[in-house]
Amino acid sequence: MNADILKRLVRAIGEGAHEDLELLAKKVIQVERDTGHQKLAGELDRIFARARSQGASSTPPTLRELPSSRRNRELLVSVTPRDQLEHFMVLPPEVEERFARVEREYAARERLSAYGLRPRKRVLLHGPPGCGKSLGAKRLAWNTTLPLMKVKFDALLSSYFGESASNLRTVFEAAKERPCVLLLDECDFIARSRSTDRDVGEAARVVNALLQFLDEYDAPGILVATTNVEESLDEAIFRRFDDVFKVPLPGDREIEQLFRTTLSAVKISGQIDWATVIGSLKGLSAAYTVKAAQDAAKAAVLVGRKTVEEEDVRLAIDEIRRGKSL
Repeated sequence: MNADILKRLVRAIGEGAHEDLELLAKKVIQVERDTGHQKLAGELDRIFARARSQGASSTPPTLRELPSSRRNRELLVSVTPRDQLEHFMVLPPEVEERFARVEREYAARERLSAYGLRPRKRVLLHGPPGCGKSLGAKRLAWNTTLPLMKVKFDALLSSYFGESASNLRTVFEAAKERPCVLLLDECDFIARSRSTDRDVGEAARVVNALLQFLDEYDAPGILVATTNVEESLDEAIFRRFDDVFKVPLPGDREIEQLFRTTLSAVKISGQIDWATVIGSLKGLSAAYTVKAAQDAAKAAVLVGRKTVEEEDVRLAIDEIRRGKSL
């Protein structure tokens, strides 16, 4: 067993991190199998299966010691518990496949490693606001059973010389110690092009530090960065990611499916003209589509109706359109 596994094992035991212990147990079994110790691997596998069937504790994973700034001990990240992770997405088939591939490769990381191959671990998502980039990170966390650790850029950035880069290093070191989906949401906040930024001091140092940490990133989890303005990112950023793809605005199929799924708890009138609804929502984000469906459902419930009518839907969409025009 290598030193890295031993360190993580002892840390997980000390912190009572049950899910980490399960992941490490599986890793130990796989290592023994890969090194040809088939009998031992089989015995360990049976012990593990028996322990789980006997009702081993299912305490959810926690990040006991979250990274914080050295100066004022302010937390540099926030963690979303698994039961609060939104994860349902309606995507075009080609985009769905890109997400699914990251998840499959993470699940098969040990098998890929046996062939000297690395799974996609650094993913950059770009697209217009509200299209589901942050939701995509949550979906990856849900499907890989990893906790979601989101960087708090307002706490990370400091006016003191070199402190922002130091805070960033602390975050990356924390991600290496504990498997997680590390989310750099709206990463253009710290990754803007060095050629256009007027502040060539601390801002440039943060970008340089980020490039270095992305280069060296070899944590056991997944790093996800998102941006609405990919054209403003430093060109060198893109080369550091294993996969870069766009999360687009919903098309006709996605709009109808999002609307129907959001209204799944209530009855929908058979008189709704879906072509008109889809046309009215064309060009709006997935977030606005979901909001329109929720507003239509609330309008029906508040007047005591059990069925969402076309008028409810039309008024909800019109209100959103008026809000956007303002």
